Amino acid sequence: MKFIDEATIKVYAGDGGNGVATFRREKYEPMGGPNGGDGGKGGSVFVLADRNINTLVDYRYTRTFKAQRGQNGSGSDCYGAGGEDMVLRVPVGTTISDKATGQALVDLNTDGQQVMIAKGGNGGLGNIHFKSSINRSPRQCTKGEPGEEFELYLELKVLADVGLLGMPNAGKSTFIRSVSAAKPKVADYPFTTLHPNLGVVRVDAERSFVIADVPGLIEGAAEGAGLGHQFLRHLARTSLLLHLVDIAPFDESVNPVEEAKAIVNELKKYDEALYHKPRWLVLNKIDMVPDAKQVVADFVKAYGWQGRVFAISAISGVGCKELTYAIMEHLEQVRAQAQAEQEETTVHETTKSISVTE
Repeated sequence: MKFIDEATIKVYAGDGGNGVATFRREKYEPMGGPNGGDGGKGGSVFVLADRNINTLVDYRYTRTFKAQRGQNGSGSDCYGAGGEDMVLRVPVGTTISDKATGQALVDLNTDGQQVMIAKGGNGGLGNIHFKSSINRSPRQCTKGEPGEEFELYLELKVLADVGLLGMPNAGKSTFIRSVSAAKPKVADYPFTTLHPNLGVVRVDAERSFVIADVPGLIEGAAEGAGLGHQFLRHLARTSLLLHLVDIAPFDESVNPVEEAKAIVNELKKYDEALYHKPRWLVLNKIDMVPDAKQVVADFVKAYGWQGRVFAISAISGVGCKELTYAIMEHLEQVRAQAQAEQEETTVHETTKSISVTE
C-alpha cells in the first residue's frame, strides 16, 4: 500500500428537506385544515480515528464527499426522513484544518475519537406550524437549510514516542530492525527508506515504546534536496529524538562531524519546536573502528556536544539494549511529569469551581 500522509478533500453536509403546505381533504372533512409536515434534517459529516488505518490513500483520489439530503415533508402530518450521516475513517494522528483559512479544526490522536466536521442543514417547516386563530388556512412553508461545506486539508503525523534522525545510510533502518519487530528495507545505498516506519520496542513484558524511522535528511533539505522536509512532520509528536551518526563512513572524504551539524541546521530551519526537543547523540557502527572509545571522545569534542551520548552497533546489537533501557526510563519520567501536571490542573479547576459556587 502506498504511504500517503496528506490530502485535500471537500466535504458537503446534506441539505435539509423542504417543508410542505398541504390540507386535509377527506370525505365529510372538506375543510380539515393544514397538515403539511416538516422536511428531514440533512446528514452530517463526521471523521473517525481508526487504528486499523495507517495512510490517507483513500482520500488521495476520491476527494469529494457528500452526506445524504433530508427528505421533503408530505401531507397527513408526515415529516421527511433525515439524511444518513457520513463517517470518514482516518488514521490515528491525523490533523484536519480548513484549507481556506489554515485554521486547525481537530487533532485526532486517540483511537475511536469522532468529531463532526460539517453539520447537516435543518429541515424546513410545514404549514402546520403557521396555523392560528386568524390564519386557519396557512399556505406558508419554509425550505430546508443548506448543509455546511468545507475544503479540508488532512495531514498525518504518526504517533511515536521516539524519532530517529540522521543522514541517509546512518543505520536508522538497521537500528529499528535490531530493537523491534519492524522490518524496513535495508540496503547499501542512500534513501532506502522512502516513507516512515514504526516499530514497537518491548523492553520487558509490561513496558514498551514506539519508535519512528523517517527518510534521511541531507544538507539543503530546506531547499528541496533529497526528499526535503516532507517527512519531518512525523517527528512532531515524539518525546525524544535520537540523532544517529555514521562514525565509520565508507567514503573517507566524508566528515561525520560536519554531517551531524548539517542535520541539526536543517532541523532548525524546518521547526524551532522540533529543534528544541530533547535530543540524544547515537554514534553508530562502532564495531568498524579500531579504538571506539577514542573515536567517540574525539567526535564529541569536535562536535561540542553537551548532551547524552551512546555508542552502538545496530547491525551487531552492541549497546542497543542499554540504549533502549535508557529511553524507557526517560519516557517514564516524561509520562509521570505529564500526569502530575494534569492532576494539578484538575485540582486547580475543581478548587476554582468550588470557589465560584460558594
